[in-house]
Amino acid sequence: MTPGDELLFLALGGSGEIGMNLNLYGCRGKWLMVDLGVTFSDPSFPGIDLIMPDTAFIEERQKDLLGIVLTHGHEDHIGAVPYLAADLDVPIYATPFTASLVRGKLAEEGLTDSVTLHVIQEDESFTLGDFRMRYLPLAHSIPEGNALLIETPFGRIFHTGDWKLDDEPQIGVPSTAEELKAVGDEGVLALVCDSTNVFNPEASGSEGSVQADLLSTIAGAKGRVVVTTFASNAARLQTLANVARLTGRKLCVAGRSLDRIITIAKSCGYLQNLPPMLDFDAIMAVPPREAMIIATGGQGESRAALARIATDQHPIKLDTGDTVIFSSRKIPGNELAIGRIQNALAAKNVVMITENDAHIHVSGHPGRPELAAMYGWIRPEMIVPVHGELRHMAEQARFAAEQGIERGIVQTNGDIIRLAPDGPHKIGETRAGRLVLDGDVILPADGNTMNERRKIMIHGHMSVGLAISAKGKMLGAPDIRTKGVPVEDDREQFLADAAKAVGAVVAKGKASGDVESLREAVRIGARRVAFEWTGKKPIVDVTIVQAG
Repeated sequence: MTPGDELLFLALGGSGEIGMNLNLYGCRGKWLMVDLGVTFSDPSFPGIDLIMPDTAFIEERQKDLLGIVLTHGHEDHIGAVPYLAADLDVPIYATPFTASLVRGKLAEEGLTDSVTLHVIQEDESFTLGDFRMRYLPLAHSIPEGNALLIETPFGRIFHTGDWKLDDEPQIGVPSTAEELKAVGDEGVLALVCDSTNVFNPEASGSEGSVQADLLSTIAGAKGRVVVTTFASNAARLQTLANVARLTGRKLCVAGRSLDRIITIAKSCGYLQNLPPMLDFDAIMAVPPREAMIIATGGQGESRAALARIATDQHPIKLDTGDTVIFSSRKIPGNELAIGRIQNALAAKNVVMITENDAHIHVSGHPGRPELAAMYGWIRPEMIVPVHGELRHMAEQARFAAEQGIERGIVQTNGDIIRLAPDGPHKIGETRAGRLVLDGDVILPADGNTMNERRKIMIHGHMSVGLAISAKGKMLGAPDIRTKGVPVEDDREQFLADAAKAVGAVVAKGKASGDVESLREAVRIGARRVAFEWTGKKPIVDVTIVQAG
């Protein structure tokens, strides 16, 4: 698929799911990529931490890819850059804060000299082929959240990225209603828009609005206070620093990602008035009523600071009457992990406060009133919902139609959409798979490695070793071992039955001259015994040694 005299849109990630954003725009033979993110693993991917979009489509057309433009610095928009950008071999464009995050990731992977990174100021325009672009600041839960205004020969695209409306953003200066109306006045072909919070009938709320409840909650706490929030939410860090100062508490930060965000934010001119930070020993020496800790781990991450604090594996200790404040929302899929940490804290008689108990968190994504306001300012000819599960995107298309945007399309990863001329409509589809980061290796999410690992996780593993003579007779007893096969109390009898079955297979002699056929017959015979005993079908490996 090489774009002709047309404007195309193709999502390889982030449409039909929340996370792993990768969007492509095609025009006159060339492609532009917007964002390159990851999503986090779940139990269906054992041993995997990160999942990335499969970029095979654009890798096959790498000579036609102009560059990668990043809207902001959240992991679901930049997290795959250090793993995939070098192979794509095109420049990356980002505003200063996002560029600093990316630069750190590239340095960790030893790619500083392999990937070209251009820093673009928020008021600066730049051109790649037939695409002329500029950033438009929008409020979000990280510094320098931006929409991207893309001018093409077929009309202008307003690609929102992640956004919300905020009258008190604490950090940064979002575009005003007047500035957004001016964009709409010049005409917009398509609004490509965040769908995450479309079911919320209320506006997401201002970052400035959470300070009052955080202040009253922390002022009323009797012992140490630990607050966990998203590390990237620099505005929340500023709010918490203000609260620490107003309540007379000394401040400590626990978590490498928090340290990194604070360092980068300061280098970009943010968080300039934070109070001095105490180290772990110093904060523990402070009277509990005067101590406040900001910690990572509010999503239940087992290696983050909060999990280690909850399980007494951290220098910071909590006692009865101390308070932990979850100044964040639960990301779907993390409920069990968060619950484990909260149970560990409950065992210590720690007081826990969540967004259900007080107004201590606001979302970074637009509710329906904010969407309606944006529609009214931008007045696009069509709506293309992204960044949501299918139900979110379908609902945004319906809502936009109610607000007067009659042309729209509900696409999903892999759908090739012609926006112009005469769009939007689907003209084809391509594979939109997933890749996994397994240790230091990138693999297909549906490849042999992951499929075998799932089977082993569910059914267990057996190994069968045997020796046979030149005439095909078994020499001695087979060596059979199991891992994860549920035969604990009756293990010896199970192994005896399995050995008997293997011996019977060899004794039949049907495959005495064909080792591979014998290997397969032994595998099936051993697995049959396991299934009869347990109802499981373990992975069975067979080793045959031929004597003489």
